[in-house]
Amino acid sequence: MAAKHFDVLVIGGGPGGYIAAIRAAQLGFSTACVESEAYDDPKGEVRLGGTCLNVGCIPSKALLQSSEHFDNARHGFVMHGITVDDVRIDVKTMVKRKDNIVTQLTSGIKGLFKKNKVTLLSGHGKFTGGGEDAWEIDVAGEAVMAKHVIVATGSSPRHLNGVPVDNKLICDNAGALAFDAVPKRLGVIGAGVIGLELGSVWKRLGAEVTILEAMPDFLAAADAAIAKEAWKVFTQKQGLDIQLDANITSVKAGKKGVTVDYEIGDENRTLECDRLIVSVGRVPNTEGLGCEAVGLKLDDRGRVAVDEHCRSNLPNVWAVGDVVRGPMLAHKGMEEGVMVAELIAGQAGHCNYDAVPWVIYTHPEIAWVGKTEQQLKSAGIEYRTGQIPFAANGRALGQGDTTGFVKMLADAKTDRILGVHIIGTNASELISEAVVAMEFHASSEDIARIVHAHPTLSEVMHETALAVDKRPLHF
Repeated sequence: MAAKHFDVLVIGGGPGGYIAAIRAAQLGFSTACVESEAYDDPKGEVRLGGTCLNVGCIPSKALLQSSEHFDNARHGFVMHGITVDDVRIDVKTMVKRKDNIVTQLTSGIKGLFKKNKVTLLSGHGKFTGGGEDAWEIDVAGEAVMAKHVIVATGSSPRHLNGVPVDNKLICDNAGALAFDAVPKRLGVIGAGVIGLELGSVWKRLGAEVTILEAMPDFLAAADAAIAKEAWKVFTQKQGLDIQLDANITSVKAGKKGVTVDYEIGDENRTLECDRLIVSVGRVPNTEGLGCEAVGLKLDDRGRVAVDEHCRSNLPNVWAVGDVVRGPMLAHKGMEEGVMVAELIAGQAGHCNYDAVPWVIYTHPEIAWVGKTEQQLKSAGIEYRTGQIPFAANGRALGQGDTTGFVKMLADAKTDRILGVHIIGTNASELISEAVVAMEFHASSEDIARIVHAHPTLSEVMHETALAVDKRPLHF
């Protein structure tokens, strides 16, 4: 049987992969996308969307929204004069809703493939040979040839040595999204994005949540002012038990739950919980890719080594998303996928890594883009700062949600915006204005001169820009 030939072959159907495939097809290339993961599909068919859509970003946000509604019904509506009696949660219905959203979106990507004439190849893809003229990829035992190959194999949860994840008692992100009941006591190892989001979900639904974090600092990647406010909100107001500098010594699962032994300094401690979530980072999926067969170079962390334009050491072989350097964020992978497809077409593909936003979907949400204040201090960059609380905003007061603030950092000489940091309601949406501003090298004065609708939460961004110049009007 003659091998199939394509201009572009994408290995992996996650955010970076399916977007790269669609954009390549739009640019006129014959394009195929290889995917092997079914994610427990009832028919056993492969599902597109990767970790993000199936067991990550999308399902976790669905559960976060459901848990927030439940928490508001129990505690938040009272301030509005609304009393709700006998509030109960049906976890199975909540999870089913989440699953339906995932199914709808994964099916939608298949529809987009059909619309854009992208061929879906089911099976595991790996390099077996070839060179600059064409690369040979084995897909479920069938040879496929392609001029350009884009590796978009994503990442998998990092597991702790000696801690078996069964996704029943000891869970990674996938298992934590499929609980059939609210655990009375929930343990979480790792106070990063996943640990905080999933811990928040089950805390709102009634679980006693303890989060053990190995690092001595909380949210070290965030601006220090944001991390300080988040710590206060999560531990004092919401009751999350977050313990820092925790060294896990053993994890044992038994009939009555899970026992975690750990150390903080010289003190030995034990956590007993009904279920445990392990969220200690992710590892790139390069095993079984056939890198050694063709000499595809990996870096010291097992990621495909690429340049600033996602080119690997091999001609016409590219890599995007979680499998390469940089933050493991779906939107970063998507932009890289578009960039690579356009570079293959001879266009000026673009991805500004200095303007990639970060978001933590807790409540309040946390979002930032650009440099933190501690980074600017470390680099010796002179800057000015403005900070305005949501408590000074009419829309936030009307919504009854005034926690948090917006902080802006600008170059002391040029006034160019260097970083924006938000903790508060709808931070994930508000950060986009900052991203646009930084992408086009705007100054705080530029934001200060833009008319913002009143009353809106976005006015806090406007006030913060004014505060950089020490002239806020409402605070």
